[in-house]
Amino acid sequence: MAEQPQPISPVKNFFAGGFGGVCLVFVGHPLDTIKVRLQTQPKPQPGQPPLYSGTFDCFRKTLMGEGVRGLYKGMAAPIIGVTPMFAVCFFGFGLGKRLQQKKPDDILTYPQLFAAGMLSGVFTTVIMAPGERIKCLLQIQAATGETKYTGSLDCAKQLYREAGIRGVYKGTVLTLMRDVPASGMYFMTYEWLKNSLTPEGKSVSDLSVPRILFAGGLAGIFNWAVAIPPDVLKSRFQTAPPGKYPNGFRDVLRELIREEGVASLYKGFTAVMIRAFPANAACFLGFEVAMKFLNWIAPGL
Repeated sequence: MAEQPQPISPVKNFFAGGFGGVCLVFVGHPLDTIKVRLQTQPKPQPGQPPLYSGTFDCFRKTLMGEGVRGLYKGMAAPIIGVTPMFAVCFFGFGLGKRLQQKKPDDILTYPQLFAAGMLSGVFTTVIMAPGERIKCLLQIQAATGETKYTGSLDCAKQLYREAGIRGVYKGTVLTLMRDVPASGMYFMTYEWLKNSLTPEGKSVSDLSVPRILFAGGLAGIFNWAVAIPPDVLKSRFQTAPPGKYPNGFRDVLRELIREEGVASLYKGFTAVMIRAFPANAACFLGFEVAMKFLNWIAPGL
């Protein structure tokens, strides 16, 4: 069974999670840009090489063609959305844990922690889906050389003008398919690793910074190991022209398997895994630091 600090405060989780999310974006956005460009690059013509031969080739071409700023294209959308999104994510996890406790000092099992994590994935989709849609469109825009959108707000306005709220929330089902199981794995793995790394006789709340970084980074890797296939489908679907996939993710899946094989579901794998460890290590360290600060200034919250 998992040992955890008591009592659980969803409100503190909300604020600490928001700070952790900001830390994640600053560390991880450049490789997220690479991941999306790899996932959405056009199929090469017969006899022609692909636009990017892999993660490092995409990184090199982006850096040479657009400079460091190119790696941070589309970051405004996740920064604007990430604070409330991660706040809601960690709030959902805290609430999921609280709902499963009969008494405030109950220690949850790992399946219960997984279930609490899945609830957090449901909570975040409302914020995540439009932010992901805008981010992906801005990230691939620079690669194609077109300038349809001048920024995140302009992109949101054009999407709403063209297709209403459905255009902004295109890809919501795929975001749910990605985030619900992945969030369960994310939080369960982090709690398990924290408990495993806590020396005997010590409290999990006193875990050292290197151990928190290791637990958070590895949790990010486990999260993305589950999330990559639906993430590839989501990126393709959200950046496709209107009407290209009338049956949603089923059409995207059929096209990918038919044209590029099962391995296409793991496009961007290297970029994701290189990004996952440092970004999520930063996220959980930010969360733990903020949580200790909140416990200090508002112990009864």
